[in-house]
Amino acid sequence: MDSSMQTYWQCGRFQVDLAQPKIMGIVNLTPDSFSDGGRYNTSLTVALNHAEQLLKDGADILDIGGESSRPGSAFVSPQEEWARIEPVLRELITWNVPLTVDTRRAWVMRQLLEQQLADGINDIQALEDADAVALLAQQQDVGVCLMHMQGQPENMQHNPVYEDVVLEVGRYLQQRVRVCEQAGISRRRLTVDPGFGFGKTLEHNIALMQDFAAWQTLAGCPALIGVSRKTMIGLLTAETDPQQRVAGSVVAAVAAVARGAAIVRVHDVRETRQGLQVWAALGVRVS
Repeated sequence: MDSSMQTYWQCGRFQVDLAQPKIMGIVNLTPDSFSDGGRYNTSLTVALNHAEQLLKDGADILDIGGESSRPGSAFVSPQEEWARIEPVLRELITWNVPLTVDTRRAWVMRQLLEQQLADGINDIQALEDADAVALLAQQQDVGVCLMHMQGQPENMQHNPVYEDVVLEVGRYLQQRVRVCEQAGISRRRLTVDPGFGFGKTLEHNIALMQDFAAWQTLAGCPALIGVSRKTMIGLLTAETDPQQRVAGSVVAAVAAVARGAAIVRVHDVRETRQGLQVWAALGVRVS
């Protein structure tokens, strides 16, 4: 199936219209995320205020995370991850906005689904945790983002190697989509993410961006892209402070949308919204 023909993403209570690119705002509830770790997990009020600001700035979707997946991140138990996100989700679920949860643990997914606290699962391991696919197959409408990652967060950047990163990422995502469909998870519920910075060098990341259509055609689903404030932006700009990578992140998000991304996952929602608005108004095209 040509992913361009999928006009919406079924994400729990919502059919997210993909005719125009959507912005996913990041709500990190961890003490150690690479960009803003510790800033929003100090209290429920702080976290909710941040989520509210993201929506005011123009976020279409909120993505809630309780485990850092930065390179070299420390292990967090599923129970601790759940303790971080559960109080925030109980409030956010009443806000009438699509909520995805950034988790790779089937145990956490089960709590979310049984208690109906998420519209979608954003999984850096593409539902490879034991029972994750079967668990999601029991649901009718919960959205899923399948991401590619070589290795694990603690070692993924040690020495990532590919013969053909574009082909290998595309085939992996294609295989995970097939596994989901065979289990009964409808393609309308699926998005894919090539995993920029997850077991990839700068050269690998650039290749995936430049040959965007090649891996996405193999995967056959709308693309959800996360490049916000990442090391690749720092390497391209010589900026070591993630919070000072906003301009580069906006350009990367626009470049992804220009190449076909349906959703961009970002820290800086207002700036990204402005960048996309200007790009659309000026009729800029990237070949």
